[in-house]
Amino acid sequence: MSEDFRDYLEKIKFEKYLNKLNKKLKNKTSIIYGAGNFFKYIKENYDLSKLNIIGISDMKFDEDDKENDFLGYKAIPKNKIIEYKPDYVIVATLKYIGIIENFELNYFNKTKIKVLPLARIPFFDLIKEIWNS
Repeated sequence: MSEDFRDYLEKIKFEKYLNKLNKKLKNKTSIIYGAGNFFKYIKENYDLSKLNIIGISDMKFDEDDKENDFLGYKAIPKNKIIEYKPDYVIVATLKYIGIIENFELNYFNKTKIKVLPLARIPFFDLIKEIWNS
């Protein structure tokens, strides 16, 4: 599995995108959404320290997880993200279009919170994902 993630991240030039993301989000707070194997691999193999991550959220976290941590980040239930007032929510999943759309339309539409992918896929792959969803 980790070889697949490595190959995928190399294919999409993740390190280059991460450097751009670091510059774009300088002095901004962010919450990661997606506490799966993909994020675990990125956390273990890339430096995310410049992103000012204040927590990590996932639909598997509930109210009881609120004070726990996950991979060194505060675990935040999905329905509590707004309370933390992050500047950005960074979606750390392989398929992110539907999640970003849902956040923008249903969760953060009345806030200033912006949503970005952690690993942006190439344009034509993006079109395929939209077409097949």
